[in-house]
Amino acid sequence: MSARQQSKRQRDERREAEQQAEQQAGRLPRDPRTGLPLAPRRQPGYYPGFSTLGQQAFWDDATRQVVLKRVEQPPPITFFSEAEERVMLAVCACVLPQDDRTPDRRIPILNVIDHRLASGTINGYRYDDMPPDGEAYRLAVRGIEGMARALDAESFATLSLGQQDELLQSLHDGQPLAGGEEFWRQMNVRRFWLMLVSDCASAYYAHPWAWDEIGFGGPAYPRGYMRLRDGQPEPWEKDERRYEWAAPPASRSEEAESLSEAPEAASFTPGSH
Repeated sequence: MSARQQSKRQRDERREAEQQAEQQAGRLPRDPRTGLPLAPRRQPGYYPGFSTLGQQAFWDDATRQVVLKRVEQPPPITFFSEAEERVMLAVCACVLPQDDRTPDRRIPILNVIDHRLASGTINGYRYDDMPPDGEAYRLAVRGIEGMARALDAESFATLSLGQQDELLQSLHDGQPLAGGEEFWRQMNVRRFWLMLVSDCASAYYAHPWAWDEIGFGGPAYPRGYMRLRDGQPEPWEKDERRYEWAAPPASRSEEAESLSEAPEAASFTPGSH
């Protein structure tokens, strides 16, 4: 066996060991006292027992239909190919992990992004250093896969969680790892990163299960809110019940870094348009 083959074998074995350890705990938050993973919950967050949908009797028909559709009829994947879908599912799971949720209560982030791209929904303008949103996403998938292959992986989806975070960190920094240069040079990488994060967060927090997590009482129309000061809960809301948690040891999610000084962030509006 040549030195190069031996080196590749060692990397593969190391990656397999990392993946096995990660599969056992995933991106589960930890108990800061014991360091052990916290078990997934049907309803994470600080408002146990609260259900926004429990208030639907107070909404008008149009509002009720819109909100229930987000739960009962998530849009099918029609924009991304099967191969692109696998990559983007892994990307979304890094940007906004849902390991703290039981599988039956995970929010279909990619479906919402896919629907936006398939329908051509935009903000009405486009930055001169960005292609149309759909094209930007397709270029990004190819660039991400190129970087993954440069790390000797079959796909981004097969990288260890730590490697996935490292790869995406390079996009956040505007300095992509080697392997996808021909795709990243066709757009502003930081603008794509900001669009991706905005799309993920918008899809997640538009869903009623995310409202339960943050204690949001749902649409104000037609009933409205009456306690508008001092953070007091409405009669139908729950008091906050906090619990301590910490990010997984290998996670970069606690390493906050402001992009406010970057020109892309200063002028950013969600979407490349």
